[in-house]
Amino acid sequence: MIGRNGIGRAGLEFNRRSFIAALSVATVGAIGLSRCSTGDQPHVAGAAATQPPAPAVGPAGLLPPPPKSARFALPGGGVLSSLPGDGNLLALTVDDGVSSDVVRAYTQFAKDTGIRLTYFVNGCYRSWTEHADLVRPLVDDGQIQLGNHTWSHPDLAKLSLVDVAEQLRRNHEFIWKTYGVDARPFFRPPYGARSPHVDKVSRELGYTIDTLWSGDLKDHVWIPPGEVVKMADRAFTPQSIVIG
Repeated sequence: MIGRNGIGRAGLEFNRRSFIAALSVATVGAIGLSRCSTGDQPHVAGAAATQPPAPAVGPAGLLPPPPKSARFALPGGGVLSSLPGDGNLLALTVDDGVSSDVVRAYTQFAKDTGIRLTYFVNGCYRSWTEHADLVRPLVDDGQIQLGNHTWSHPDLAKLSLVDVAEQLRRNHEFIWKTYGVDARPFFRPPYGARSPHVDKVSRELGYTIDTLWSGDLKDHVWIPPGEVVKMADRAFTPQSIVIG
């Protein structure tokens, strides 16, 4: 899984079918729609809460989370669409934050199971402030990695250099003020849309790794739990980066 300073070997040894079934139950009922707020997000102040110990047993059908294994660094910058090397790992990522319920459900799932997740944040959505107290301890512990997904999810390839920079800077500052972490170097361009001028600006701002994907659960709209399981069964392959 993608860790705070690179990609770490979360490498949870799990039963694939029971895992995706539990994941679908945890998240599919929470999928909904919300809007970007029109004003600045409130600053979330205060020290990070202390993370409670992980439970001995996760959701029904899952084994207890194994000990965290060693992380390994990415080989430089560039574009990342799958985990490097030969292995049996999976990076599960969550984009946007449109639905506050989905952010809460994924975070609670991570807290209950010990799985590592990567959130690509759009700061315009209130889910990131509404659930900051739940998310922050897992970020502090390195279990959840935050990446920059721009402030409001535009197609950056259609924007000017100035506007691209503003989207990245504003979101960078939001993540720092809300969670106290630097999202660099991980950046996911909305829609996967890249261009030479987008690459230029993002690199200059320190976002040197464009994190794309090789699988997608396609659960941005409500679909039955059985379909989520089918999507996951196809997408969850070794060394994949999957959008959940």
